[in-house]
Amino acid sequence: MHNKISTVQEALERYKEAVNELDVEKLLSAYSSDIHIYDCWGSWESKGKNDWRESVTEWFSGLKEEGVKLQAVFDDLVIEEGENTAFSHCALTFEAYNIEKEEKLRQITNRFTFCLKKANGSWAITHEHSSLPIDMQNGKGMFNLRSLIIPMF
Repeated sequence: MHNKISTVQEALERYKEAVNELDVEKLLSAYSSDIHIYDCWGSWESKGKNDWRESVTEWFSGLKEEGVKLQAVFDDLVIEEGENTAFSHCALTFEAYNIEKEEKLRQITNRFTFCLKKANGSWAITHEHSSLPIDMQNGKGMFNLRSLIIPMF
């Protein structure tokens, strides 16, 4: 089982590590049981850990089948923290690498907002929203607006 998360920074670090390791349970340990997510991919929202588990399992399984590992990179990270609530926003880049050849295959950068609550001394993500700007001419998401990424952690 995963330990208590004592800081907001630690919650985001756990998110990053779990994505890099494609570890579903580690990722879910950063979330509250009543997580509410607005994601860019596939559906309008996910409500609760079980719903989110299904989405994350599908995401990570697809990458493993493809022979791909991810590197999550936070940029422009802002954290506003109160006593028991916090929010953070950032640009989050997902870089995909071929496991065998260690070559970079692709990357996308999404805009993320994380809302967190502290309960029993541990921080948990309670709401997550990811988005992309939309090209008004064709209605498609604009994936490559951020070409220079400088990692924050």
